[in-house]
Amino acid sequence: MTTFKEAYGTLQKHAATLRDQKEPNIDDLLQVVTESVSAYKVCQERIDAVEKALQAALSGEGAAPQPK
Repeated sequence: MTTFKEAYGTLQKHAATLRDQKEPNIDDLLQVVTESVSAYKVCQERIDAVEKALQAALSGEGAAPQPK
């Protein structure tokens, strides 16, 4: 499983690659886009899960378990 940090790093790397190119590299574009879409989905799923957990915790429904 890819972590948020790894997926975010992939997005940053691909953004920098595309931004720094003088001319588009069409041969690599499909791979860059495919990896970026996958990384974006990982990030979005993690953000959604954290938002849901925070909403539950702040509403008192999902109190964190006490350490033993």
